[in-house]
Amino acid sequence: MEAVHYGPDTGSEHELGLPEPERVDMPRRIAIVEDEIAIRNNFEDALRRQGYQVSGYGDRRSALEAFQRRLPDMVIIDVGLGDDVEGGFELCRELRAMSRVLPIMFLTARDSDPDVISGLRLGADDYLTKDISLPHLMARIVVLFRRVEMLSGEQSTGSWLERDELSLSAERMEVNWNGKQVPLTVTELWIVHSLARRPGHVRSRQQLMDDANILVDDQTITSHVKRIRRKFKAIDDAFDKLDTVYGAGYRWNSASG
Repeated sequence: MEAVHYGPDTGSEHELGLPEPERVDMPRRIAIVEDEIAIRNNFEDALRRQGYQVSGYGDRRSALEAFQRRLPDMVIIDVGLGDDVEGGFELCRELRAMSRVLPIMFLTARDSDPDVISGLRLGADDYLTKDISLPHLMARIVVLFRRVEMLSGEQSTGSWLERDELSLSAERMEVNWNGKQVPLTVTELWIVHSLARRPGHVRSRQQLMDDANILVDDQTITSHVKRIRRKFKAIDDAFDKLDTVYGAGYRWNSASG
């Protein structure tokens, strides 16, 4: 795995154009799982300068042991972890079983379509490659935290969005279908929320990206939608509310309008 090198420190993060971290009472806790010490240290230092509390792990086992004691606020994972060539994928699977809403981001040198799709199918909220600029990486982290905050504060009254058999609470980050909970990730919940709020209206992939506060390609949105359908169909094989409008986007088909 190739190391990532940043240029010399020529000024403060503000001068370099890095985004401001979220203003919170306690520092956000970010865990980085990366087997290359130099790369891990680079990212740890950059995140700490942005005000985050950072923990680094060099392998899946040590990271998992720590997460079983206490989950961080976000996890950034490399796919290949030493001899464990797909250890990051397995760790993502284990983390998603522990929490549906924990923000998970892949940061890896592996950029093939099958790897990206595998990461997203396992429940990652973002998949980035290591050639990303530091300001861009920090912006994606801020946006991912903001999405969680927006979901938790969207409906402060605790009200539920209901469409036919669907019940969705942004405050609780919970989605139910026919009274059964659907295990959606944060990104998936945002997509369903965007579509179900406007039943019958076509939302383009760009609009879904805007609503979910993510910046990905069309294929990634398509992968998210396919995974959402599978999760609903696992509960109700007759589920047919998420329509594809070819050439335009997606629509929530609701009898209740």
